[in-house]
Amino acid sequence: MKTTLDLPDDLLMEAKTLAVRRKTTLKAIVESALRRELRPAAEMENPDPEKFEVGPFGLLCLKRTGRTKSAEEIQHLIDEDARVIAIATGKA
Repeated sequence: MKTTLDLPDDLLMEAKTLAVRRKTTLKAIVESALRRELRPAAEMENPDPEKFEVGPFGLLCLKRTGRTKSAEEIQHLIDEDARVIAIATGKA
C-alpha cells in the first residue's frame, strides 16, 4: 500500500544515508523501524532477566528488589549496563 509521510528534512536525510550505508532502500529502513516499534513488548530482547524486566511502555527497566538504591548505586548500574541501554534503544 502506498502512503505519503511528511518527515523533517534532517530525519529523511539520515534515513536515506543509512539506507545507502546498508545497501538497502528507504522503504526497507522505514518498514524495519515501524516493525521494531510496533512489536509486542514480550518480544523485546532482555539481555539480563535477573536485573531487568519489560515495563508497561515496552522499555527495559530495573526489576524492583524491595530495597531502595542510592544515587551512586543507580549511576553505577547505568554505567555498568550502558550496553543494555544501547540495545534497548536500538543504538547497538
